[in-house]
Amino acid sequence: MTSTNPPAPPADGAALLDEVEAFHRRFNIFPTEHAYVAVTLWDAHAHLMDALDGTARLAFLSPEPGSGKSRALEIVETLTPRAATTVNASANALFRLVAADGGTPTILFDEIDTVFGQKAGGNEEVRGFLNSGYRRGAKSLRCVGDGSTQTTEWFSSFCAVAMAGLGSLPDTILTRSVIIRMRKKAPNEKCEPYRRRTHEKQGHALRDKLAEWTATLHEQVSQAWPEMPEGVSDPPADVWEPLLAVADAAGGHWPERARAACVALVKAAQEGDEASLGVRLLTDLRDHVFCGADRMPTAAILEVLLRLDDAPWADLSDDGQHHKPLTARGLSKLLSQYVRPDNTPIRPRGIRVGSGTPKGYYAEDLSDAWARYCPPPPGESATAETSATPQVNRGESVAEGPSESRHMLTETDTRPLRSVG
Repeated sequence: MTSTNPPAPPADGAALLDEVEAFHRRFNIFPTEHAYVAVTLWDAHAHLMDALDGTARLAFLSPEPGSGKSRALEIVETLTPRAATTVNASANALFRLVAADGGTPTILFDEIDTVFGQKAGGNEEVRGFLNSGYRRGAKSLRCVGDGSTQTTEWFSSFCAVAMAGLGSLPDTILTRSVIIRMRKKAPNEKCEPYRRRTHEKQGHALRDKLAEWTATLHEQVSQAWPEMPEGVSDPPADVWEPLLAVADAAGGHWPERARAACVALVKAAQEGDEASLGVRLLTDLRDHVFCGADRMPTAAILEVLLRLDDAPWADLSDDGQHHKPLTARGLSKLLSQYVRPDNTPIRPRGIRVGSGTPKGYYAEDLSDAWARYCPPPPGESATAETSATPQVNRGESVAEGPSESRHMLTETDTRPLRSVG
């Protein structure tokens, strides 16, 4: 009679994720408890690329060096499959890395600010790789071969990518990322020094356990439709869907912790979003200029905008070197990117003020753009406090009064993006 060994008990996914989280806690000081949850789930999801339709980018960002970004990426490297760390790589090299035999890599970009920072240039091809590779099936056409023997070939860009750097990232990448805003350790915050020759093996042991556990989840995860927390919809839902699928598969306290982290980090990302210059202008017009008025002369609009504290309008950069205040022409150019409710560009129109008809703008022309692009308006009491002047009501009078600027967004790079082939 042939004896058979009993099947091994299924791995305890929740306990394994607890171990991974504990490993991060030994060497990383993250800004919130939710960050530990998100990074742990991201480590595990990197083992499931073959089962997922999408992947979240992971971005460790900080305003200053010495905030633990690179160390966080180093720990992630020990826990993820086929990890490849780079500081600067061409798009062609990245495409070929993803296409190489041996399985989908996990790409770890350190010092990502050298790729997308103010002094780095556009790097549109790398940006295109990162933008497209969050979704399965994303491919780019590249030339292969030499000289007259060159041919074209499609290359996939779908893979898990984690990044670390100073400052921020292009909006198209941020919206597809779980953002961890790192900070320097406080005097009372301590963590264990990381020694690669000792601790890398421990991380790899956890990596192998993650690989073994996730190998049993492919069918479950590929068919999962995780329930999103209330208020989380596209695109944050696309970012968090694979992470919530991992949490649901692990069970225990992870589904609840994952959704709490999702809500908290999505909210933090939205509050920290840098609006485009156009959206900033629309929002300032609504909250600081019109404030209930139905029309405003261009001169009055510029007077208010140029007086706003912490606003870019008095010192706009036209070419990275020359700075000048917003003009009527610049105002018209920015607003003409948006359309009126009848789908025609927003343009200045004549406004009757006393015996004159200066050019200006009507609230009804801006209403559709306000509804589509601007964040929710401040409360009624805050709006009353921020009433800016001069105001024109029904085209009859101009009133003088105080102007406040409490509900401000921030400017971001608005250089046009080139399409990437």
